[in-house]
Amino acid sequence: MTPETVIDILREALWLIVMLASVIIGPGLVIGLVVSTFQAATQINEQTLSFLPRLLITLIVIIVWGPWMLTQLLDHANRLFANIPYLIG
Repeated sequence: MTPETVIDILREALWLIVMLASVIIGPGLVIGLVVSTFQAATQINEQTLSFLPRLLITLIVIIVWGPWMLTQLLDHANRLFANIPYLIG
């Protein structure tokens, strides 16, 4: 196995991690920004007001996009296992 092959495998894995994490974190970031703007405009400083919407949107995103994320992860693992003979020799 050459160093270029290892770097390619690592690059693909890191890109998959970034893609899957951004699907979960992105909507929570947007909702957090909207709630923070609302809190600043109304001067309401309630901690649960900022936490609960982000929690709910994160759970909804995981429920909606979870099957796609699992498919991407399993496809990557299947590609790795299928390429083991080519990577070793």
